[in-house]
Amino acid sequence: MEEVFVQSRRFFGLPLSEKMKLLRNGKHRGYNPLFDQVLHPANQINGDYKEGYYIGVEVPEDDPHAQKPHFGPNRWPSEDILPRWRQAMEKFRCQALNVAKVVARIIALALDLEADLFDKPEILGEPIATLLLLHYEGLVSDPSKRIYGAGAHSDFGFITLLATDDVPGLQICKNKDAKPPTWEHAQPMRGAFTVNLGDMLERWSNCIFRSTLHRVVGNGQERYS
Repeated sequence: MEEVFVQSRRFFGLPLSEKMKLLRNGKHRGYNPLFDQVLHPANQINGDYKEGYYIGVEVPEDDPHAQKPHFGPNRWPSEDILPRWRQAMEKFRCQALNVAKVVARIIALALDLEADLFDKPEILGEPIATLLLLHYEGLVSDPSKRIYGAGAHSDFGFITLLATDDVPGLQICKNKDAKPPTWEHAQPMRGAFTVNLGDMLERWSNCIFRSTLHRVVGNGQERYS
């Protein structure tokens, strides 16, 4: 995990011209520029104060699976510019996916189901598991002015394993159905994962598990996750 943070800082520290050569493609792989994403359009006056990099399931272009949405070759920085970068990301993505499968078994047991329910081929046999590197600019958010590091949203997938550095910023909504909702700071814990439950799990569990509404409020410090 520490190596991934080091390598992430190396990438986001490149000149913008270099990062734009790896601009995100139609398979959602590659670089996502600052302000490009707007996670809560109804409550934001501009894009999120963050840039990102998406790494998904590596499938060769000539493989039949590459025709499926979200499957295909990734976009990788040149080894000349960022040596060992790809190797670090692929190793971490594989290890994090194994952690996610263990968490999925715990969720299955909590639902009084067989522990290996989510291990079935049609569920986690070929998961659309994405590693997303994020860099938040050292800008100050102001919710009263609808300015955020990342707007309020819930993740649309099954679960998200979130690793952060020591800089705070993540806020969790305690009562997302309330008007207005109340927000609580989630303190960063180096070396640990915060588990965000996604919309898919909410649907699959018939709302026994609720997806986690969250946002990022910047305090003027750079932040990586």
